[in-house]
Amino acid sequence: MAVENEESTEYTNSFTTTPAVFNPPSDTHGRLRIAFFTHAQAVAGSATSDIAIAKLPAGKVRLLGKLCNLYVNWTTASATLDCGWAAYTDNDGAAVAASIAGIDNGIDVDAVGAQVLGSALAATGYTKEFISNDGVTIKLTSTDTAIALGDDAVGYLVYVVD
Repeated sequence: MAVENEESTEYTNSFTTTPAVFNPPSDTHGRLRIAFFTHAQAVAGSATSDIAIAKLPAGKVRLLGKLCNLYVNWTTASATLDCGWAAYTDNDGAAVAASIAGIDNGIDVDAVGAQVLGSALAATGYTKEFISNDGVTIKLTSTDTAIALGDDAVGYLVYVVD
């Protein structure tokens, strides 16, 4: 077996291709942005109720899943939640389906505590690229139990843009 010296697609674009192909800022030299959120449930909600926690900006945005954190204080026993996105329109005008568990699936919130998001993004390096006309709404969904009055969720999403 021979020694191989290969390059990532982004490295090739910047340093090997002539003329250079510019990587979008969401991939190279972009700026980190934070979307902080707090939520206290105002009315009890049944299973499959959701909470819109943030809206990522329009354009090309890369969510950095493992840098996103969530503190959950839900009082319903055996509760789990999913983190995903609402349906949106991409930059070509095509509809993109919602995915209630596209970022994280089945987070155990039976006990109060902090959670690192992004487990559903393992195959893409714990990142998700969104390209949208109007931005993308990120949601938490209670998949199996009711959300009780006063249940709390606090956290932040980290993404790259510019």
